[in-house]
Amino acid sequence: MLEQSYYEKTDEIIAGHGTKKESLIPVIQDIQAQFHYLPPELLGYVAGKLGIGEAKAYSVATFYENFSFEPKGKYIIRVCDGTACHVRRSTAILERLREELGLDAERHTTEDMLFTLETVSCLGACGLAPALTVNDKVYPAMTPESVSELINNLAQDRPAAERTENT
Repeated sequence: MLEQSYYEKTDEIIAGHGTKKESLIPVIQDIQAQFHYLPPELLGYVAGKLGIGEAKAYSVATFYENFSFEPKGKYIIRVCDGTACHVRRSTAILERLREELGLDAERHTTEDMLFTLETVSCLGACGLAPALTVNDKVYPAMTPESVSELINNLAQDRPAAERTENT
């Protein structure tokens, strides 16, 4: 069961787009941007508010690959594995990230919900290869060493109380 604040924020998002059926995709895009995933409970809620069937809303949300029903971390790291990045050793970067974050091919998000690690086929930054993004900010010419530094810097960004609780 989601907290009431999720529904309140969703109502604000719907109000911004209107309750037309055509608003479904922009509404669920904004929900995902707000919460870093698309809570399934909200999809049914949105369908009711827009006057469409829940099955229709689910079919749209599952058709598009960019929608995720799994909660994601505060920092969503996407490692490019396109041709340019791959030949410039993006695999070593991915391996270092998995090692540092304690993740693997099946487990994508850290238990503290700080990091989510994904691979993508292309970031559109081939000239900057190997590249990755953190919450859509591009980091060019990455190395395993620079990845370690980036993770450390992002982890230090947490409030001090969180850092001491999780160490």
